[in-house]
Amino acid sequence: MSAEDPDTEEEAEDIRYFVRIGKTDLDGTKTVERSLSEMDGIGRRTARIIADRAGVDRMAVFGRLEEETIEEVVSVVESYAEEVPEWMTNHQRSFFNGETTHEIGTELDMTRRKDINRMQMIDSYKGVRHKRGQKVRGQRTKSTGRSEGTIGVNIEAIKEEQAAEAAAEEDE
Repeated sequence: MSAEDPDTEEEAEDIRYFVRIGKTDLDGTKTVERSLSEMDGIGRRTARIIADRAGVDRMAVFGRLEEETIEEVVSVVESYAEEVPEWMTNHQRSFFNGETTHEIGTELDMTRRKDINRMQMIDSYKGVRHKRGQKVRGQRTKSTGRSEGTIGVNIEAIKEEQAAEAAAEEDE
């Protein structure tokens, strides 16, 4: 047994394995940047900005940070939309109240679903494409995105049919 083993045991006791932000549990064994980017609505760039605004080393292990530092990160995440330019948020100029917000976690899913339902109800072009299950943002549809059956020759089906015919001929 080496002399380093007790240190690793002490370090393992000091770490918080789960850090809760909003309604999301983040992995405390990863770096601050990587843990934050696991949240819905926060990517690598946003996580880096949040770590800089909170005054935290983005490569530090998230579970080893002090409680006050974690609370600072949480407050920066909650007030992110007020601290950055409007173009860096993920929900700009809401249809209902005109506010710009940055949605995270389950709020992002609910907002996206609400926006898609509104587009479908007013029969906008994007709403019609969503209803039909087609691509919405101008992608190619001639050669990709085919969901109906197989196109071309299905060799496996032909082999199965031939095997069934051969078995029927042998039985006769």
